[in-house]
Amino acid sequence: MSLKIGSRGSKLALVQAQWVKLELAKCGLESEIKIIQTKGDLIIDKALHKIGDKGLFTAELEEALLNQEIDLAVHCLKDLPTGINKKLPIAAITKREEPWDCVIFSSQHQKLSSLLDLPPKARIGTSSLRRIAQLLAFRPDFTFVNLRGNIDTRLKKIKEGFDNLDAGILAVAGLKRLNLENQIGCILSPDICLPAAGQGALAIQIAQNNSNLLLKKAIQTLHHQPTAILTGAERASLRAVEGGCQTPFAAYAQFESENLIRVKAIFEGNNYTAELIGLAADYEEIGLTLGLKLKNMIS
Repeated sequence: MSLKIGSRGSKLALVQAQWVKLELAKCGLESEIKIIQTKGDLIIDKALHKIGDKGLFTAELEEALLNQEIDLAVHCLKDLPTGINKKLPIAAITKREEPWDCVIFSSQHQKLSSLLDLPPKARIGTSSLRRIAQLLAFRPDFTFVNLRGNIDTRLKKIKEGFDNLDAGILAVAGLKRLNLENQIGCILSPDICLPAAGQGALAIQIAQNNSNLLLKKAIQTLHHQPTAILTGAERASLRAVEGGCQTPFAAYAQFESENLIRVKAIFEGNNYTAELIGLAADYEEIGLTLGLKLKNMIS
């Protein structure tokens, strides 16, 4: 019997689900992709923070898992709320793609190579409060335009100067997975725009009561422990500030050595910043401590 992989319907989501399908096939498991529309996909005329916060792109997939309509769900880890339902554990976190954000310039600015080159009061397309807060700290003169839709739609709007856009901000990971790196005008340094917690990694979720041992074993071949440690620290810091995917919060962890990690988090642009170094084995505790430190600054 063919397994069912739950996925959103965007081109990027389907490319990611197709990759999982091919990896399962290597383990001798046959599967098919079932498209599930989420609230975040259906409401595209409003900024994300105006239609909710947690689970905008994941709740319907989780519901399908609980109802046994699908056997596994593939998510962008950054979209998955940090308060995971115990009945739906994360079975694997994949090796991280580049976590950075990048700038796509409109056609009239296609020869530019930096945000600094944009004219005064340039109009930037993004629906992310995290990106807006950090970019305002970098260039307070910027004006921001809500930019929603799948990657192809957003690229088209940016290139054509929709609503007088001068540029737009997208994640590098999604563009690379769709082989659209040639659209990137410049990659943003983490000093300018720190990524969202978990950005660049995929999460595979299954029901806790799933008894398919072959599936569980196959999913484990996709798990990348170094990525799980780093993104685990980032997500723990987000959980500590009780934030969601649309909170103006950024976090990034990296290995300092084989056993040490450094985690940096930012809330509301550069207004609140904290950093910690600690043992990789204590990644969750480090993330929680960092998040609580930021939360205390804010309050």
